[in-house]
Amino acid sequence: MDTDTARPALDRTFSVAPMMDWTTRDYRAFARTLTRRALLYTEMVTTGAILHGSPRDRFLGYDDVEHPLALQLGGSNPCELAECAAIAEAWGYDEVNLNVGCPSDRVQNNLIGACLMGHPEKVVAAVRAMGDAVSIPVTVKCRIGIDDQDEDADLARFIAMVADAGCNTFIVHARKAWLQGLSPKENRDIPPLNYPRVHRLKGSRPELHIGINGGLKTLGECREQLSAVDSVMVGREAYQNPWLLAGVDETLYGEPGPAASRHAAARAMRPYIARRLEEGAKLNHVSRHLLGLFQGQKGGRRFRRHLSEHAHREGAGLQVFDDALGLVPEAPPAVAIA
Repeated sequence: MDTDTARPALDRTFSVAPMMDWTTRDYRAFARTLTRRALLYTEMVTTGAILHGSPRDRFLGYDDVEHPLALQLGGSNPCELAECAAIAEAWGYDEVNLNVGCPSDRVQNNLIGACLMGHPEKVVAAVRAMGDAVSIPVTVKCRIGIDDQDEDADLARFIAMVADAGCNTFIVHARKAWLQGLSPKENRDIPPLNYPRVHRLKGSRPELHIGINGGLKTLGECREQLSAVDSVMVGREAYQNPWLLAGVDETLYGEPGPAASRHAAARAMRPYIARRLEEGAKLNHVSRHLLGLFQGQKGGRRFRRHLSEHAHREGAGLQVFDDALGLVPEAPPAVAIA
């Protein structure tokens, strides 16, 4: 399977990690007011939700502006994953990614996420079936190991087996997941980061695309990582401090970004918010993703407080959003000097 040759190769230099309840279609539309180039991922969607949930648009719907866009799947049944991958391709997704990194108890009980690192043969079967079903790239997001696995030997074995099944793109969260003894929240911080292990993986498998994830907070850190791996993936920082994304296009791609200012990014969201309100969404479903836009700025707390207190109310509309925006002083445009 060589999925990446079926379409023009995706540029994965920078991506925003899939995050449950955070990387919704509304967040992704907001992200596009800040960066054109970043690869965006959906939340993890289970095969059961796609195959048995209704309406399917609830789990797969997106706005065209979100491309390039990848769907992350959770599951372990090869037939179900293959069917969902084919559905993703039919819906127009640019990539389908298998979650082999989520440490939550709920997904463990269904053989989803990081626990699959202990069952590489299941990942092999899943990747092979998905690759046979689609022409878009099939990728894997994993950890450097789980529990008492050896971060060197076991990770190397896992990557070798899954690569032999046809996957040539791995995004590696540079922490172990301790499925016994740590909560999902603790698994995001307590296991130590081991960037050098991911760097060694790239060095030993130069023919593979190896991306790195975990703990990255600045574009300077991202640029430094790109000297050792093929791509970087940023999670919580890209959500909690979304203005970080405004520098991605220029810093990492050498292109101007779409947002001239934080206010401009917020105003660019107004037509989208209006459309979502017409579709029946509540204002806070969209506005909650913008709460960090003015982090560290004068008036930022008032902006967050106003939206938090009013956007959930019945009938809340664009006026509430505009009033919140008006609480943040806008810097005057720079005056060119002849």
